[in-house]
Amino acid sequence: MSLDVDIKHRQGAFTLQARFHSQGRLTALFGRSGAGKTTLVNAIGGLIRPSEGRIAVNGRPLLDTSRGIDVPVHRRRIGYVFQEGRLFPHLTVRQNLLFGRWFTPRKERSADFGTMVALLGIEHLLDRRPPTLSGGEKQRVAIGRALLADPQLLLMDEPLASLDDDRKAEIYPYIERLRDEGQVPIVLVSHSVPEIARLATSVVVLSEGRVAAIGAAAEVLRHTDLFASHGPMEAGTLVETRVLRHEDEFALTVLETRAGPLTVPRIGLPVGASLRVRIRARDVILSLERPLSMSALNVLPGSVVSLDASGGPGADVMLDCGGESLVARITRKSAEDLRLAPGVRVHAIVKSVAMDSDVVSQAPRVDGAA
Repeated sequence: MSLDVDIKHRQGAFTLQARFHSQGRLTALFGRSGAGKTTLVNAIGGLIRPSEGRIAVNGRPLLDTSRGIDVPVHRRRIGYVFQEGRLFPHLTVRQNLLFGRWFTPRKERSADFGTMVALLGIEHLLDRRPPTLSGGEKQRVAIGRALLADPQLLLMDEPLASLDDDRKAEIYPYIERLRDEGQVPIVLVSHSVPEIARLATSVVVLSEGRVAAIGAAAEVLRHTDLFASHGPMEAGTLVETRVLRHEDEFALTVLETRAGPLTVPRIGLPVGASLRVRIRARDVILSLERPLSMSALNVLPGSVVSLDASGGPGADVMLDCGGESLVARITRKSAEDLRLAPGVRVHAIVKSVAMDSDVVSQAPRVDGAA
């Protein structure tokens, strides 16, 4: 999948000027309210026409103002899922799902109804009507309806924003399955750091209508300065891991990483399963010596790569732990007391209880994996 965007759009006093290229299976558009996320996704979907520029999906131009190209919405082959499911209340779930197919020519239909229903876990909902569904169920049906129209790209504009934490936890695994098993690339609009850390393979950060950063999720999320409006402690590091063993007597699971073993609350996955762990900068404590006689189970040796103490009381310390990059957010006073500088050997201490379900998730499937 490739998505190319180079547009400029004026909307009242606000100007969106965005340029980026993404090849991620799930690209997250991230930024605070008013950054331009929804305007950008509406431009991709054809709901607004940018003042100037170009948008292309897999090399196919959807918009090119210099050449007079502006593909109509119904011919862009793009599925759209909004914050609310926007289902037809008088139709059953089955009828809502099939509605999107009416706009796709028969010869171009490839999505299998049964496969899609099974992928989203909504077999038991087919004969029900939207008013009887939970928020998470409605969103799964809305996703299915969009995908059954055989889109070349799926746009999701903060689809979980109106859901409580329990409903979000219910729907996350289905979006992960779409990311890994579905054949349709996804662009997800979000202002939630935990959400993009769990779901995204690549991230585009918007700030005041401009692209502030773009790259792989693991690379972008470790830069605390990009998330200042969400609190500097939201940033952290994404670590690819696998289940090494379970310690059932303590309800714990040990994960294998390049930095060393990580102990987390018990995970219901088999040994060898791949996971993604977000180690938040706020959850890392630094020590010059290996700590003894303390309760923390996760102690990772490493060295300081860089130190950013450019302002305020905090300092961001970049670490190399066995080839794994970590970031710790500590006070500038602590950094000075420890005399931290590039090359200084340290031990990074991470509490096991910090590894809750909000930061431990299934790793994106590697392209080409079975």
